[in-house]
Amino acid sequence: MNVHVTVWDSPDPQATPAVLVHGTLNWGTLAFEEQRPLSRYRRLLVPDRRGFGASPDLTGSAYTSDYEVDARDVVALLGTGAHLVGHSYGGVVALLAAGRCPDLVASLALIEPAAHMLAVDRPLVAEAVEDGRRYMAGARVATAEEYAEVVFADRPRPGPADRLLRAAHSALHERPCWLADIPTDALATAAFPKLVVTGAWDVDAPGYRPETGAVMRVVGEAVADRIGARLVRVPGAAHEVQREQPEALNTLLTDLWDMCG
Repeated sequence: MNVHVTVWDSPDPQATPAVLVHGTLNWGTLAFEEQRPLSRYRRLLVPDRRGFGASPDLTGSAYTSDYEVDARDVVALLGTGAHLVGHSYGGVVALLAAGRCPDLVASLALIEPAAHMLAVDRPLVAEAVEDGRRYMAGARVATAEEYAEVVFADRPRPGPADRLLRAAHSALHERPCWLADIPTDALATAAFPKLVVTGAWDVDAPGYRPETGAVMRVVGEAVADRIGARLVRVPGAAHEVQREQPEALNTLLTDLWDMCG
C-alpha cells in the first residue's frame, strides 16, 4: 500500500470494516477523530490521501493530489468488502471508488460531498464553480502559510504545524474535486445502501464564503437524487458535520452499517 493508513481496531473481527476518506486541508485522524469510538463495533481504516498527513507526495503529476489516484488507493483498501465514508473532497473519492467496484462496497456514506458537477445545471452552483476556478487560479500563487492564514484567520489552527502547512500546500495545488465526472448510472443501480449527510448551515461558519452553505445544500440534494441516496440535514453543523455534530453523525453511520448486517 502506497498511502499511510491509521487502523482503529475492533474487538469484533467478524464485523465488516469501514474506510473513512478525509477531505482537503486535512488528514485522516484529524478529520475523523470523533468517529474513533465507532471502532468498538468494527475495524476503521483511516487513510491519509497522497500529499496529506503521513502519506507520500503524489509524483509524476501536475497536481499535489488527485481524486482519480485517491480512488484507486481507496479501492485497494476495501479488501473483500467494506463500508465507505467520504467527507468533502473525500466524498468525491468515495463516489469514484464505489462506482468502479460496487461489489466491494457494503454501504456508502457521503458527508458534504463536493461533487459540484452533478448540480452544475443550477445557476447558483454554476456560478460557484466559475468562482472556484478564478479563486484557485489566484490562490495558487500564495504560500501555504498565507493560505492557512486566510482559512483560519483568528481561529485556532489544528496541529502539528508542519502537517497543517503541508496540507495547505497540497490543497492549493490539488486537482479540483468539484470538476470530477461522477459515474452516477453505476452508483444509482448499485445494490448497497447510500446516505448523503449535509450540514443545515444554521451556525456561524468562519472560513467559508457566505454562499457556501446554499451551494453545498444544493449539491447534496443533487448527489442524493442522482445516486438514489437518503438525504439527511444535520442541524447545528456546517461543512464538517463529523466534527461539529459527531454524535448525530455517528448515530447515522451506526444505523446505516447495522442495516447491512
